[in-house]
Amino acid sequence: MASQLTVLYSDAFLEHDTGRLHPENSGRLIATTQALKTAAWADQLHWQLPTALSARDPLPAIRRLHNLHYLNDLEHLAEVGGGRLDPDTTVSPKSYDVALLAVNAWLDGVDCVLQKLQSAFVLSRPPGHHAVSDRGMGFCLLSNAAIAANYALQQPQVNRVAILDWDVHHGNGTQALVENNPQIAYCSLHQSPAYPGTGFASETGLYNNVLNIPMAPGSTLAEYKPQFENEIVPFLKNFQPDLLIISAGYDANHADPLASMSLQPSDYGVFTRYCLEIQPRFLLGLEGGYDYDALAQSIMATIAACLDPQFSVAPT
Repeated sequence: MASQLTVLYSDAFLEHDTGRLHPENSGRLIATTQALKTAAWADQLHWQLPTALSARDPLPAIRRLHNLHYLNDLEHLAEVGGGRLDPDTTVSPKSYDVALLAVNAWLDGVDCVLQKLQSAFVLSRPPGHHAVSDRGMGFCLLSNAAIAANYALQQPQVNRVAILDWDVHHGNGTQALVENNPQIAYCSLHQSPAYPGTGFASETGLYNNVLNIPMAPGSTLAEYKPQFENEIVPFLKNFQPDLLIISAGYDANHADPLASMSLQPSDYGVFTRYCLEIQPRFLLGLEGGYDYDALAQSIMATIAACLDPQFSVAPT
C-alpha cells in the first residue's frame, strides 16, 4: 500500500471567478476537497500549498510555450477588471495570478513525483488542455500539462514524458504544444464528435508520438477498457516515459451536463490501475468535470486506486 499521495491545492484557486452560472466554477473544488477530507483514507493524503508566486516565478516555464503578447493581454484583461476571451472562457480580476499559481502547482507536482517518488494530484483551476500558444479557449487559460511536461524535461533524470488525457474533450492545446517534440508523447481518448472538433485518429504527431482515440457518444467502460488494453497501455509502455502526466478530466461521466458519455465514477479507478501498469507513480492534474458529485466521486476513485489498487475492484 502506498503511504501517501500529495494533493496540491490552495483556496486561491476559488478566486478565478467565472460567474455563478458558468459550469467551470469554484464549486467544483469545494465539493472535491470536502469529499477528500472525509474519505476513509484521508490520513494518507498530504495536502500541500503550491509554491507562492513570490517564491517561484512560473513565467519562464510558461514563456517556453505561450506567446508573450497573449500573456501580456491576459494580464492586462485581468488588471482592467476582466472579460471574456471567447463566449466560454472568462477572465476575472484575479484570474491571471490564479492561473500562474495553478502552473506553479503543476510544477510542484512534477517535483513531488520526481523527488519524493510519490504520486501527486493537482487540484487546481482554471484548467488548461484547450489553451494554445497565443490564446485561451474552452475554459482554459494556460496549458498546464504541456508546461509541466516541458519543465520535467529540464530535470536531469527525465528524458521522455508522456501525457495521457482522459478528459471527454480532446486536448487540442496540449497536442499543439507538444506534438513536434520527440521527447513528449501525447495520448487522448475523447468523445467524437464534440468540442473542439480536433483529435482525429489520423493526427499522429511529427514523430508518431501522438495517439488519438475518438470515442462514440454513449460509450461506457466496456468500450473504454479495450482501448486501454490494446492501444493506450502498449503505446505508452513502448514510449518508456520517465514521467507520466495525466490530464484528469471527469466530464465523461454519465451525470456530466456538458458531454454525452456514460462512464461511472468508479470507472476512473479502473483507468488509474491501467496507468499503474505504465508507471508506479505519476502526476495527475484536474481538467474538466462539471457535475459536483460525479467529479468528487471520480477523483476519490482515482486517488483510492493510487493509494492501493485493491481499494476498488474492476468490474468484470
